[in-house]
Amino acid sequence: MWWRLTRAEFRKHKGEGNRKALQAIIAAGMPPGIIAYDEDIPVGWCSVAPREQFPRLDASPILKKVDETHVWSVICFFVASGHRNSGLSVKLLQAAVEYVRKQDGLVVEGYPHAIGHEKKPAPSVYTGLHSAFLKAGFKEIVRRSDRRPIMRYHIQP
Repeated sequence: MWWRLTRAEFRKHKGEGNRKALQAIIAAGMPPGIIAYDEDIPVGWCSVAPREQFPRLDASPILKKVDETHVWSVICFFVASGHRNSGLSVKLLQAAVEYVRKQDGLVVEGYPHAIGHEKKPAPSVYTGLHSAFLKAGFKEIVRRSDRRPIMRYHIQP
């Protein structure tokens, strides 16, 4: 819910309030993301929705809108520790693109970390890694900071 609310709203609804807000999104019929399973056990998550649902992005000088293109945003991932470094993030991105295609979306945008060869703790790269986005076919369109590119995947109609 961090990206879906303003800072004040997030703080006001901290904890249980934010969980209820997420449940309301689901109840309204808009799945907030993609879940990956290993058999019947959830092992990964990728949040994807129209950019308008993430007002916090425009509050960032680094992640603000590039242009007026209607995009769907991939804003966070979770991969269970036993499934990291297995390509699951790439598969989640591919599934997010396919989901957006089925919703008649044409552009998927992401905001990964470009960390080079450094190792970062998993929590600090929850918006994804540049390398995973590249492997999933995304192209960098702008970089307002050396470590935070904005990347897009253009879906062929």
